[in-house]
Amino acid sequence: MTVELTAPALDSGAAGRAVHSLVALGDSTTVGIGDRVSGGWRGFAPLLAAGLGAQLHNLSFQGARMRCVRERQLPLALACRPDAAVLVVGMNDTLRSDFDAQAIRDDLDEVVGSLTAAGTVVLTARYHDHARVFRIPGPLARALRARIAEVNAVTDEVVARHRIGCLDLDALPGAYELPAWSVDRLHPSELGHRMLARGFGDLLAAAGCQLPEPVSMTCAGGVKITPLHHVGWLVFKGLPWLWRRSSDLLPYAAQIIWRDLRQRRRGGE
Repeated sequence: MTVELTAPALDSGAAGRAVHSLVALGDSTTVGIGDRVSGGWRGFAPLLAAGLGAQLHNLSFQGARMRCVRERQLPLALACRPDAAVLVVGMNDTLRSDFDAQAIRDDLDEVVGSLTAAGTVVLTARYHDHARVFRIPGPLARALRARIAEVNAVTDEVVARHRIGCLDLDALPGAYELPAWSVDRLHPSELGHRMLARGFGDLLAAAGCQLPEPVSMTCAGGVKITPLHHVGWLVFKGLPWLWRRSSDLLPYAAQIIWRDLRQRRRGGE
């Protein structure tokens, strides 16, 4: 598997650095939603920690937004004094009516800056096109893509400023294939989480960290998903979720439609 390192690796002085403590920050993806095992969720963070031989402190929680990471998760992360930190957050921000790219940039910059200043190797991710995985009506898809582009632009800016590693999910091989996704098409499946863990592990290795056991891509331990699971989720959870999130995105989608109509009218004059 190839991954894209969108920022320079650490200097040679960090070569061979052992990762004894790993902090995971973010939302439901970092929680491990989509990779169900006996007793709960697993996800990419435990898989990555096992490959590193590190103690994991998973501080993420469902529904977290960038501000949540800054205000609630960052202080706990700094108290752990981790060797490495992985941050996946931002999608919940794109789905809210109070979306503010500048505020997201400021919060992300504070999180990354504080961790790197403490000597932590920090990794984050830039997003893929969710509308290619979770099918939604055209105007909503365009609105979501526009916001994801803004979050990615903010991420690129912070990554470049602090010279940290960034996993480009849009360029991750297999990212748009169905087996990589759980029944909700919003969270990675066990395979998808293993892809994330392998990608982050490769970035840490490129940054000069020791990776004793690269994450296996062979699925093991996860609950088997059947077509019935897909149908059940769509009927009982997927459609209600789409209705709730649409109420936040619809005003923005209407703005995009109106702007396009005005541009077409001007082009026809």
